[in-house]
Amino acid sequence: MHLIWPAEQARPIDDDELERLYTYPDRERWLAVNFVASADGAVEIGGLARPLSTPSDRKVLRLGSDLADVLLIGATTAMVEGFRGVHPDQHTLDRRRRHGLADVPPTAVVTTGRTLPPDAPVITRARVPTLVLTCASVPVPTRLAWQEAGAEVVVAGEDTVDLAAAVSALTRRGLRRIDCEGGPHLFGALTGAGLVDELRLTVSPLLAAGPAGRIATSPLVRPTDLHLATALAEEGTLLLRYLTRPDGPR
Repeated sequence: MHLIWPAEQARPIDDDELERLYTYPDRERWLAVNFVASADGAVEIGGLARPLSTPSDRKVLRLGSDLADVLLIGATTAMVEGFRGVHPDQHTLDRRRRHGLADVPPTAVVTTGRTLPPDAPVITRARVPTLVLTCASVPVPTRLAWQEAGAEVVVAGEDTVDLAAAVSALTRRGLRRIDCEGGPHLFGALTGAGLVDELRLTVSPLLAAGPAGRIATSPLVRPTDLHLATALAEEGTLLLRYLTRPDGPR
């Protein structure tokens, strides 16, 4: 893998340096969003993001979760992708212990109740209890069903999920390194709420065409200025890390 930006630092890098680049900064809270898209901007093929992924994308995606305190994901994405939480192998365990992290990061699922059944794999197959971030308008029986299936339910907001309150609930639990793995509606809402600190975008060397959407979907919001922190290249794949500017619109 080659570092190509900053240009004055361009050089091949090894896995140790890659890990250092993707380590979360020591801040009160850091929310990084991970996405892969085709060269023409498609966020999925056949309804799934997985066909867009490349070996280098999977490597940095794994770093995102390996080094995080919590994974944040929208309920629809969790269901479509069959997400079942983190099940660490020995390499991940060694890495997390080296960074002083819990062996298994929990998953936090954002839902208004309609797309997350209590038997969802992200709840029933998770190694540690999943946090369901939801709103007060969700019927009490639905919330109880999630709890009986093993989840911890966090109510944030009335008719919709208040993402600022939900993220604050995570940080109060000491879950300050937040790895968001989609989907586009959640990313768009996080952007609109000014909660995104970093975008980790993989550009896959594919042309997908078709009706696929973009990585962020939401009502019109004021554009957020970004700073390109690093760019890596490997076998046609581009791995970009953008930071939101502290003096830009948040």
